[in-house]
Amino acid sequence: MLREKTAILAHLKKLREGVTTRTWRVAGAGLGSAVGMAAAIAVAPGMPVEPLVTETVVEQLAPPSVSVSRNDQRPFIREDRIRAGESLAGALRRLGVSAGALTAQANNPKLTKELAGTFRPGALITVASTAEGGLHSASISAPGSDSAHVIEVTDGRLHASQKALALESRIHMQGGTVQSSLFAAMDAVGLPDSVAEELSRIFGDDIDFHTDLRKGDRFSVIYEVLYHQGRAIRTGKIIAAEFINQGVRHSAHLFTQPNGSQDYYNQDGKSHREGFLRSPLEFSRVSSGFSMRLHPVFGTWREHKGVDYAAPHGTAVKATSDGTVEFVGQQNGYGNFIVLRHGDKYTTGYGHLSGFARGLKPGSRVTQGETIGYVGSTGWATGPHLHYEFRINNIHQDPLTVSLPNATALSGSALATFRAQTTALSARLTQLQQDKTAFLD
Repeated sequence: MLREKTAILAHLKKLREGVTTRTWRVAGAGLGSAVGMAAAIAVAPGMPVEPLVTETVVEQLAPPSVSVSRNDQRPFIREDRIRAGESLAGALRRLGVSAGALTAQANNPKLTKELAGTFRPGALITVASTAEGGLHSASISAPGSDSAHVIEVTDGRLHASQKALALESRIHMQGGTVQSSLFAAMDAVGLPDSVAEELSRIFGDDIDFHTDLRKGDRFSVIYEVLYHQGRAIRTGKIIAAEFINQGVRHSAHLFTQPNGSQDYYNQDGKSHREGFLRSPLEFSRVSSGFSMRLHPVFGTWREHKGVDYAAPHGTAVKATSDGTVEFVGQQNGYGNFIVLRHGDKYTTGYGHLSGFARGLKPGSRVTQGETIGYVGSTGWATGPHLHYEFRINNIHQDPLTVSLPNATALSGSALATFRAQTTALSARLTQLQQDKTAFLD
């Protein structure tokens, strides 16, 4: 190699003696680079150039010594999605576990039963194995799940247990412009459907997304995504959002009250949530309204001071507003009965229940939409249904027609805290809108 460099330098020296040269700065060119040195000389047209004399020198290089410690117990990690028709034993073998005694146990009916609902096509399986094909552990998690089934070896046998995943919250920001529909606009910028559904729920009191949406409406949203070991698992809560519909700006910020309850408020501190839900059941039909009626049990005309909702036995009954449990237990014809108090003026009643939510007792705090009991036919009832009452100052009102109060707006120190917390978020939302508008222009 040295002789080859010497010959090249001697040839270049001869060229320098009879040729005007121009110096070129070549980044990275060094003495050992024949190309770099040749690029530094400009040869005049027609000037004879002597052929380069090169010599190839071959040197035998010894391979580097590599030592592998037999005591290194660090496992090999492999992961993949479970395939259609694949068994646990087959998945373990495919991902490096060759210990026949262990893979044979993977088909144990007890283990299969423990993994039911998690081990299915598309679930993520992560296997940690030894260099010899033994199993350290394996974990299986369904898409979007907060937990995983972990398979470990104890005394030579496989055991499965369910463990919560350690999730990390990261903040994401995105904005977009509506061309046809909200979901199409969100798909175009890569936002998941869950964010679109939550946005439509939050702004549903201000915007009818079926009739009010217009081409050119803009939105921006700040939301959390939950990760596990660097992989996105699912979306979390929307932190703040802004929607400009037909030129009108609507905003929503998640705010946590001192008592721990959370709600979305606009820039003025007004809640996006209604004060009361119109119905305590998600899917039902009214079987008896608020009026005089022929009592189905006694056969006499009596005033019906509530609304009956027909629903299957065991259907979840939800609190129609935030409140405190005033009564829970059995009460005459109501059967299993719950009374909730909502401030000084309002109470709601839920009768004929088959059972109560676990831990519910007088004085318990409940939030709007929380399950408090289950549809039944206890008390004076001929079939499963919910009897629901709405009272103002202890006077029964028709739940279907009464004017429902709005949720309490923030005021005083709570409003001041809210504004202090949301100022920076509002600026980010505005910047997102401006960036998207500039891009479109």
